[in-house]
Amino acid sequence: MSSDIHLAFAHPSERSAATARPGPLDRISLRDHIVEVEIGAFQQERGTTQRVCFNVVVEIAPLPADLDDDVDRILSYDKVTEAIAHELARERLALLETLAERVAERILWEPQAVRAFVRIEKLDRGPGALGVEVVRSSDQVTHEGEEDVKPHPRLMFLSNAAINSAHLTDWIDQMECRERPLILCVGAHELAVPQTGHKWTQRRIDLLAIEQNAWRLAAKDPRCVVVETRTELDWAMKNEQICVWAPSKIVLDAVEGPSEPPSNAVALAAWFASTFEAEEMIVIGAELPDNPGVPLRAHAEEHKTL
Repeated sequence: MSSDIHLAFAHPSERSAATARPGPLDRISLRDHIVEVEIGAFQQERGTTQRVCFNVVVEIAPLPADLDDDVDRILSYDKVTEAIAHELARERLALLETLAERVAERILWEPQAVRAFVRIEKLDRGPGALGVEVVRSSDQVTHEGEEDVKPHPRLMFLSNAAINSAHLTDWIDQMECRERPLILCVGAHELAVPQTGHKWTQRRIDLLAIEQNAWRLAAKDPRCVVVETRTELDWAMKNEQICVWAPSKIVLDAVEGPSEPPSNAVALAAWFASTFEAEEMIVIGAELPDNPGVPLRAHAEEHKTL
């Protein structure tokens, strides 16, 4: 038991040695790599950064005899720090467990990597370090080259007049027949939205008003399903499901969120279209935003044909 406790709190390199598999394996390690990052599930952890410490050990296949001091033939330490930086930039996360899993998986995409030990600790949340540690092996992950190619969707922004239009079903019919997945975006509902005078609370209220309108749109056509997470969107696009975007989670979790407030709903939809590398965004019944970052096409609400 004392040995188990020791290994639980020892550096991952000791755990790696204690659980080594038969056959020779080399190890590279990263110790006490501290990054300032916004992460956490609690409200007080939003809008602020905290120190997070990474300790990583990667077991690798033995180096070839003819290495010839060639850096291009090894698993560089930079690959470990790059994996951490990439996953931190990908989106804001609530859980250290998710971050550790993703960092380990990205490291294990490297052909030399056999097992990865990833320990992550928050240094500012309590009197001590609070953290998690995961262990993953290369046979547990899908390698980068094997990932499914993500589709480039078409987005259609619908104003409230468009949602209320008798032509709504016709527009969805026409868009559904095209080759790309369809995601529908809306703005806030027509009812008055409470005003708080506080930037961050107002942001949440405005996002919720959009989500209420998304549910209103979904009620008008049974093909439309409200989605809020990247996982749901990826699945829906691959399975030809029409989505109505509920923006709160993706907006709040974004590392580089939209520059415009949610009250500018068309600009918010354009940011979303750019983030998901949409092929095109059609706007019905609203003005086009400036510098959208994605091809846009306006469509007057009073005309039926796209």
